[in-house]
Amino acid sequence: MIYFDNAATTFPKPKAVYATMEKVMRNCANPGRSGHKMALESGRMIYKTRELLAKLFRIQNPMQIIFTYNATDSLNLAIKGVVKKGDHVITTSMEHNSVLRPLQSLKEKGMIQVSIIKADREGHISIQDIEKNIQNNTKMIITTHASNVIGTLLPIEKIGKIAQKYHLIYMVDAAQSAGVYQIDVDKMNIDLLVFPGHKALLGPQGTGGLYIREGLDLEPFREGGTGSQSESLIQPQIMPDRYESGTLNTIGIAGLGAGINFILSEKMEKIQKHEEMLTQRMIDGLMQIEGVSIYGPKDAKKQASVVSINIAKRDSSEISFLLDQKYDIASRSGLHCAPLAHKTIGTFEQGTVRFSMGYFNTIEEVDQVLYAIEEISEKNR
Repeated sequence: MIYFDNAATTFPKPKAVYATMEKVMRNCANPGRSGHKMALESGRMIYKTRELLAKLFRIQNPMQIIFTYNATDSLNLAIKGVVKKGDHVITTSMEHNSVLRPLQSLKEKGMIQVSIIKADREGHISIQDIEKNIQNNTKMIITTHASNVIGTLLPIEKIGKIAQKYHLIYMVDAAQSAGVYQIDVDKMNIDLLVFPGHKALLGPQGTGGLYIREGLDLEPFREGGTGSQSESLIQPQIMPDRYESGTLNTIGIAGLGAGINFILSEKMEKIQKHEEMLTQRMIDGLMQIEGVSIYGPKDAKKQASVVSINIAKRDSSEISFLLDQKYDIASRSGLHCAPLAHKTIGTFEQGTVRFSMGYFNTIEEVDQVLYAIEEISEKNR
């Protein structure tokens, strides 16, 4: 199988991820609950992963990182924990439903107002449009870092400066960028950073996290046992316990730590350069194939390793099915849980076939995919 669905979840993982998870599964206990050696070692391992994440994102205090179960979990905690009745939120048309649906739910309940800044056909957002939509009751700006549909990279540092200028909270959804692109939460004025563990951070599914800037208080939507202040019926206020009720995914977090260790040892610049090379080769090859429409910037320096296409008017799910069944190529078709992004680029009815390259993909695999697309396109003429 040629796996080009890394935007959904990366595959394969580094060997150390599998080995670490098996080792922990055989030896771990419940972290933060008991004083015996196994429990203490589990707690140390979880803290080590916090430290690795802090190093990756230039976070000064690892205790400001909350472990969640995925980016969707993080986004719901961040959105619903920040906004209050009467608040106004600014977001973009390139967002995933994990941003749009919580906002829409709050809007329909009469809780908040939402302004959605429309991107251009290549997914670019105007900084001026964001600034023009700021109101007296604006509380937060939420943007993706990289579109999961066409890969377009948003200027998060510039948006962060606007948020800082108007004393707004800025949240970045780094689902498609964490682990490949440099993120510095202080330099970029990011107050809330959302990341999944199972994508470019190379960890397992069921892991994710949320960075919360010191001094920013979110209302938790889950209370319970934390292993701390057990004498009190009130949820602890200390970080990260305030937001981590219940037993953490110890095995998954250990695997995530192994994935981040791999990134740090390989160097993020090397990973980014490799993915950019594959992406540009894919784009350049597709541009030579008659009948293929390519969406997005068509420039690996301006987009993550995500390339969306269509072949004439053919249904995108049909093309993806054919790639899987005949050519043993894994892609993803449809709307990719981002309907407004597809409306923005004009593919809402047809969807797109999405190819997303990862660090373990090769030039030879890109060329095989191009060959398959060429053959399918020829039969369509």
